[in-house]
Amino acid sequence: ASPRPVRVLLVEDDDLMRQSFTVALERYGYRMTAAADGLTGLELFRADTSGFDLLVLDVMLPGLDGIGLCRRVRETSLVPVLMMSARGDGLDVVAGLEAGADDYVVKPVDTYVLVARIRSLLRRATYPAAPEPARTPDAEPPPSAGDVLTFGDLTIDTGGMEVSVSGNPVALTPTELKLLLEFAASPGIVLERHTLLRNVWEYGWDGDSRVVDLCVQRLRKKVGRDRIETVRGFGYKLRR
Repeated sequence: ASPRPVRVLLVEDDDLMRQSFTVALERYGYRMTAAADGLTGLELFRADTSGFDLLVLDVMLPGLDGIGLCRRVRETSLVPVLMMSARGDGLDVVAGLEAGADDYVVKPVDTYVLVARIRSLLRRATYPAAPEPARTPDAEPPPSAGDVLTFGDLTIDTGGMEVSVSGNPVALTPTELKLLLEFAASPGIVLERHTLLRNVWEYGWDGDSRVVDLCVQRLRKKVGRDRIETVRGFGYKLRR
């Protein structure tokens, strides 16, 4: 049997942009559902029983804006969320990431860029394992699928992709999980922001490091504020 097509919910109030993105993404094989305002988007999301694979939300929406919609979605779901912002000053970007979005693009955005971001998010959702880090001859072997890693009260089951703190399950978004696995692959080693952008978000040097900082903040709230240490001027490291 052929695989089920990826289902995307697009919420965009600009009629022309909504229609053009819908047509373009359908050409790439995505099964599209579209809404013109936040409240309708929330209703479609809640009413759908088979589940969307990814949400693309504009920030400026009538009724319920994209930030509020993302927060409502995060109350019940860890589905990947891509935000679109028309503002270039970054305020919408920061607000969206703090609300629980996994990634963002700034409009106007070319279709191929949007598709690349969608593919990246879907890869994190379906295969969030961290890449193997560079090793020195005396380095510990990297974790493999099926390993259970323990860092204090933090436990990571790399086979079941399950995380717990003091025995209590922790729900992580695909991006948060991949970020944690990246840290777990190199415990005690400082990872620079550009390295995390490349390995987790698949950004090059043009990536915005705020996406790293905000995702680390969210991860800290879930696994413990002291578990991930900030090394000023360099990046972050996972405490052993």
